[in-house]
Amino acid sequence: MSRYAAIDIGSNSIRMLAAEVGPEGEMIPLAAERQVVRLGAGVFHDGKMSGASMDAACDALEMMAAKYSKLDLLAVRAVGTAALRDAGNQPEFLARASTILGTPVEIISGLEEARLVHLGVQSQWPHPEQRILIVDVGGGSAEIVLADGGHIVDSFSKPLGAVRLTELFLKSDPPDPRELARLENYIRERIAAPASRMGTSKIDRMIATSSTAAAVVCAVNRVRRSKREHADRLPATGPQIRRLYKEVTSMSLADRQAIVGIGPRRAEIIVAGVAVLNQFVELLQLPRLYYSTAGVREGVIADLAHRRVGLAQARLDADRRRVVQGISRRYGISAPHTRKVAWLAVTIFERLRALHGLPPAHGQLLEAATYLYNIGHFVNESRHHKHSLYLVANSDLAGFSEWERMVIANLCRYHRKSMPQPAHPEFQMLDAEGRRAVVLLAPLLRLALALDQSQDQRVEDVHVTTQDKTVEIYLRSSKELDVEEWHAAQVGPVFRESYGLQLAIRVEK
Repeated sequence: MSRYAAIDIGSNSIRMLAAEVGPEGEMIPLAAERQVVRLGAGVFHDGKMSGASMDAACDALEMMAAKYSKLDLLAVRAVGTAALRDAGNQPEFLARASTILGTPVEIISGLEEARLVHLGVQSQWPHPEQRILIVDVGGGSAEIVLADGGHIVDSFSKPLGAVRLTELFLKSDPPDPRELARLENYIRERIAAPASRMGTSKIDRMIATSSTAAAVVCAVNRVRRSKREHADRLPATGPQIRRLYKEVTSMSLADRQAIVGIGPRRAEIIVAGVAVLNQFVELLQLPRLYYSTAGVREGVIADLAHRRVGLAQARLDADRRRVVQGISRRYGISAPHTRKVAWLAVTIFERLRALHGLPPAHGQLLEAATYLYNIGHFVNESRHHKHSLYLVANSDLAGFSEWERMVIANLCRYHRKSMPQPAHPEFQMLDAEGRRAVVLLAPLLRLALALDQSQDQRVEDVHVTTQDKTVEIYLRSSKELDVEEWHAAQVGPVFRESYGLQLAIRVEK
């Protein structure tokens, strides 16, 4: 059993979940907390988080960290979404929050958020054969996922969060009809393209997540807010949602707060939230939607468990390998060559583990770099290693953290030419652990590249021994390895610079 914690720092609320994950992926909650702090209030209007909302968020994070720190956790992952993506004073909050939590807060892209929502829903309510639409209406954005057979077909992130829309469009109480017309037009314009991309194929089930969906389903099913976990998998039909929308748009805030299932804070933004869900149901002509309690938090924990974080292996799992292979293909890189280099690099990494002392999971970063190191050729043959760094650093590597992405980008940068220097800004931006990883992994990447220099996969096996002050690498092949042996020997000076040991290349006869 593996234990993890996830913190989802949203535009409206902050959610924490600590859970134990069993061998079949079953999730047993150990601690959970949700606090409404409205980080997005003001961000979508003037571009900055208020001091009061940041203070409230930090207080909430401190309380949550105190809860999960008592548990024996393998890892904690904290992610920030729309409000943090948009806020101009983001660095100040990230520094405070990361210090409180003892782990970096990652600002994830909308597509990564969508991936995590899908993973969370599938982990709690699998749909192995159906075609489903998942809509997560948060405070700052709405994530839209079309999945078929348990796999994402298409995903989108749109600026349709309930806090954002309320700030932009709804100034009156009750809302003025002209405000509602502008709101509805804006929503229709933003969801028209996703709806068109989904085509005419039948959607078996629409699943809505987040507190907006909880409030809608609780309201139409008369489930009290304190019992909203009982609303999990309950439906709300199209007519029920339309009727609720008409009711809340004609009510004052005080009247909305009295509706069963809608809390006092949710009532402030429920009009915009219901508007989004209502437009989806109407535009796609769906008979109903279902609510799922799962979301980003569950997705983060399922992802950590799937990747065996804390119990990490040195090789990429199928999902993360698929991501980097897809990018490699997009830039026209030879698949047989990169697969061979990946195998060589991780094999050397594993057999030198006693020497480099890096965590096993770092082998996954090395493997990812073997698929991406050469994509800079797409931009220009000259200085292609620097172009590779730029492309990787600015790619959306779904399933990789920002720290991992930047380590991979730097490994691509140093697969040739000079090793890291004080004047190299992207390397200096890494933390101490990241810089150490790059310095120790870059020579291994260069070795792996050298051992398939001919790109016809001549090396069949690699063995490594350490004798006194020399690392000996033995190559086995039924073919001539003169080219590979020579190029591998050229890595010697860089290897000695990083490891303080001589490098000897031997070909077994």
